[in-house]
Amino acid sequence: MTQELVLLGDIGGTNARFALARNDRIEMLGSLRVAEYPTARAALTEVLQRLPAARPRRAVFACAGPVEAGAIALTNSAWRLGERELEARFGFERVLLVNDFAAVAWALPHLHAEHLRPIGTAGGNPGQPSIVLGPGTGLGVAAFLPAPLGPQVITGEGGHVTLPAADDREAEVLRRLRARLGHVSAERLLSGDGLVRLYETLGEIDGLSPPPRRAPEITAAAGGCAASRAALDMFCAMLGGFAGNLALTWGARGGVYIAGGIAPRIADQIAASAFRRRFEAKGRFQAYLEAIPTQIVLHPEPAFLGLSRIRSDPA
Repeated sequence: MTQELVLLGDIGGTNARFALARNDRIEMLGSLRVAEYPTARAALTEVLQRLPAARPRRAVFACAGPVEAGAIALTNSAWRLGERELEARFGFERVLLVNDFAAVAWALPHLHAEHLRPIGTAGGNPGQPSIVLGPGTGLGVAAFLPAPLGPQVITGEGGHVTLPAADDREAEVLRRLRARLGHVSAERLLSGDGLVRLYETLGEIDGLSPPPRRAPEITAAAGGCAASRAALDMFCAMLGGFAGNLALTWGARGGVYIAGGIAPRIADQIAASAFRRRFEAKGRFQAYLEAIPTQIVLHPEPAFLGLSRIRSDPA
């Protein structure tokens, strides 16, 4: 049987991961630090040099940003990619660029129980829309819509909506950040850099002088550092409120999935936090949300799982 080779890429603001789809198998090729390469073309040149003699004729890349007319400018990186430019430069017959969370959304029907950590209600209706969101370098959002003639995935830039406050303490955090940033989107707080902003801002509000920490150091120190604990608690609560807003917007009775680079690493903290309470705390629509399951995606590479289902223009 002839083996079709397709180069797959999951390109975010921090890391670019690549794999080779060989019929029904996915072979990981490794990961590159985006900041170490001036352009996507330079990174792809190195990746292709690692391949065996047989070169893939097609490529499908999931990229962290909006795809417009076959091109993308990454939201949190200087990289730019274009389908026609990559075809001409590397000799591909076809290059397809998709939003990174579109790829994750296409993976949702193929996730099994061992790939998921339920938070709250189980079940859900697989015939209804599902959504996936994920804090990492940025904050991605996509919706999976089952349909009689075939499912669809819809992406947007939901991570950049204005983030609301649920109480006076959150309002004070947002007030201070608006003075510095102007618009405070959900991504400004529900991301790795966002966790750092929460840590620093809550330290100011509470009169603390915590040492400088990066996001992984904040989560690691949360057991013994008041500022880290406060930041992580607010992060989880705001994530739950944001997820509940998306569930209402999309009517996501099929379920809400939390992916991205951060959630799997803090799954226990999310489970013990106000995440689910804030997800459901929508006044007259609390009962509506109580029936919607929320689950953390534990699959190590959900974007590749979705990309392996795409491989050509999805319906």
